[in-house]
Amino acid sequence: MQRFEAYLKKNIPSIESFHPHYNDALAQMLLAGGKRFRPMLLLAVVEAYAPLLYSNALAPALALEFLHTYSLIHDDLPAMDNASLRRGFPTLHTTYDDATAILAGDALNTEAFYRIACASLRDDIKIKLIELLARDGGTYGMVLGQAIDLHFENQPLALEELNTLHRNKTAKLIATSLLMGAVIVELEKSQQEALYGFGLDLGLLFQIQDDIIDETQSSEEAGKSTGKDGAKNSFVNLLGVEESRQRAEALAKRLEEQFENFDTALKQKLGPIVQEYFYRHR
Repeated sequence: MQRFEAYLKKNIPSIESFHPHYNDALAQMLLAGGKRFRPMLLLAVVEAYAPLLYSNALAPALALEFLHTYSLIHDDLPAMDNASLRRGFPTLHTTYDDATAILAGDALNTEAFYRIACASLRDDIKIKLIELLARDGGTYGMVLGQAIDLHFENQPLALEELNTLHRNKTAKLIATSLLMGAVIVELEKSQQEALYGFGLDLGLLFQIQDDIIDETQSSEEAGKSTGKDGAKNSFVNLLGVEESRQRAEALAKRLEEQFENFDTALKQKLGPIVQEYFYRHR
């Protein structure tokens, strides 16, 4: 985590320009902190199987954080979730304005693919990483999930539809973080599929827990605006807090079983990152 954090701080985009706050806007939400969960998943897989590639994997890990941060900046906009707090700091559109937040998000989105393209990895590996991040972070994943989420506000979905929403909006980018690590170290196809499936379940658990946090914690405790899911299709709104906790508990147990099937090297590197999230709903 410390090594990645130092790499991030050294590699935040900084452009020579007479614009009064363009660089500050690009940096604000990155420097505000965060769990760095997605890049840590990628790096854990690389460290487990090919530690000599760790330095080379920092650029795609950074790309994941850039893309994730862009999504948060855009999610918080008035036209979307209209949030005023993120990572314990004012959201970007409240610090500056909507246009600055939109453009900063756009910049971090495209910068993610630029960093992968410039990474010290084989070209075929970089092309695959770009494909995966574009697929699950865009049209076929996160953006689709966000579109469903916004369109169906105040229109309750069925449970399977809710699972589909959050599998796209949240889970796929978490799953592809693991898969990108597996691609870098060239794991067998069956291992890649197992990691991706584990990531989908982990991402769904992550979302259920976030829904519980939104209902049960203050904005100060959560470090982001909470209590804003009243019109949303959340697990808590559909199932209630207790049934959501029961669903999270069952999913966490399934994840533990999947985790135990991983080899020792992967468990050693991935365990400290994922296990603290298994039961945060309690």
